[in-house]
Amino acid sequence: MEQDQQARLQHSLRDPSRWPRGAAGVETIETHISTVFLVGDYAYKLKKPLKLGFLDFSTLEKRRFYCEEEVRLNRRLAPDVYLRAIPISGTPEDPLPGGGGEPIDWLVEMRRFDERGVLSGHPGQLNEHLALELAHVVAEFHRRAEKSPTTAPYGEPELVLRPMLENFDQLRRVTSEPAILDRLGPLEDWTRSEWERQAPRLRERRESGQVRECHGDLHLGNILVERGRPLIFDGIEFSPELRWIDTLNDLAFLLMDLHHLNRADLANMLLNAYLAARGDYEGLPLLRFYLTYRALVRAKVTAIRLTQPGLEPGEARHIQEECLSYLALAESFTCTSQGCVVITHGFSGSGKSTLASALLLQLPLARIRTDVERKRLAGMAARQRFGEDGAHELYDEAMTRRTYSHVADRVRPIVESGNVALIDAAFLKRWQRQLFAQLADGMGVGFLILDFVVPEAELRRRIARRLSRGNDVSDADLSVLERQIRESEPLEEEEQAHVLPVIMSAAELAQTIRAVCSACLK
Repeated sequence: MEQDQQARLQHSLRDPSRWPRGAAGVETIETHISTVFLVGDYAYKLKKPLKLGFLDFSTLEKRRFYCEEEVRLNRRLAPDVYLRAIPISGTPEDPLPGGGGEPIDWLVEMRRFDERGVLSGHPGQLNEHLALELAHVVAEFHRRAEKSPTTAPYGEPELVLRPMLENFDQLRRVTSEPAILDRLGPLEDWTRSEWERQAPRLRERRESGQVRECHGDLHLGNILVERGRPLIFDGIEFSPELRWIDTLNDLAFLLMDLHHLNRADLANMLLNAYLAARGDYEGLPLLRFYLTYRALVRAKVTAIRLTQPGLEPGEARHIQEECLSYLALAESFTCTSQGCVVITHGFSGSGKSTLASALLLQLPLARIRTDVERKRLAGMAARQRFGEDGAHELYDEAMTRRTYSHVADRVRPIVESGNVALIDAAFLKRWQRQLFAQLADGMGVGFLILDFVVPEAELRRRIARRLSRGNDVSDADLSVLERQIRESEPLEEEEQAHVLPVIMSAAELAQTIRAVCSACLK
């Protein structure tokens, strides 16, 4: 259908009588690639007959295909929003949506939702609970997402770099503002340099199955809160290259948006919940690379708005400031930071996990819980409980050594990514503490032992309360506590130089940890 024919079709579809369910009126939302008709409780998306560098809706068959793709892809996360692809029969002047005749175009039929729930427009809805919910939704989505076939090029380093460089080209085409252009050169140089450094890891990610059919546009503007739960919509259907990507690239858009809102606390909480669910610590050294890319995507999209005709000077100034804020954020992601290794030391119930959760809001930190990783190695869910026979095998010496070795392997990429590696475990045996002290020494980074000392009576009370709730990943009961007390090996004199007694607030502890990391950076 030619542009003028679809223009006539769009005009006809603004008539409420054209729609099968009827409506008091029809509202429309225009984007550069589609028109959305809001009709009663439903929304209908009509794709424009365009052929651009990144999409091709130029023929009726292609629009049908991409309508069906949009439904297929988005039903993975929002099955009750994306209903079906429906034909339009009749003529542009007398169309019948859902009619049985020869199609003249196609629509995506969706359930209409309250736009006041969209997080980009109403970020006040963001809180710790929602961040955790989002982490679990995205982690489960990525776990189920189809892996890229080995015969496809998706995830190849050259294909990863292409859209990153296109951001710079497009920014230079759409603006002549020196304040913007002057910042692009260093960012492009860093992107190329980091890409060369990370190319082997990009190939490893592809080979290990972390390149999957993702959402592709996972920012706050495509996340809705309904009945207190997050609902993710509007994934990319028009470009396989932009959705068959590394899962951490997909997640990075959401994390970047949170950072832009000055909610690094929620970004880190979400990231840690995601990592705990998926165990994907090996990809962390790529995260700054992807965060920078996503900030530049936002800068580009914002700069394109500067080309709109008729902008008032105040509006243009606001758009430019927004673009510059994304460039500044991209620059911040390129800055070098120094990680370190921090372990906890204390009996079950001493507050290790509680403090670790508080530190997540204070530091660029990745926490690994041995309780979670032990069960991951055994093929169990984090909150799954073993029977008595299975529990004995899960906590025997061989499994414990395997668990600590597994965790140690994941510390290196955490530290390399510039994060603090916080290992949340009892560390009651000297060999366990030595393993991580030697690991930190080998990497040339700081090492701390957070020492928790709590009276035995209070430990018993806390464990009993935790067991009564039944919602913790730890399996420790009072018999475990008694065995820990009986078999623990106290901190030795040479370890004391690394010990930080937990007698201060999380904020004060975070400040000390930062100082240890910074000392190693010097």
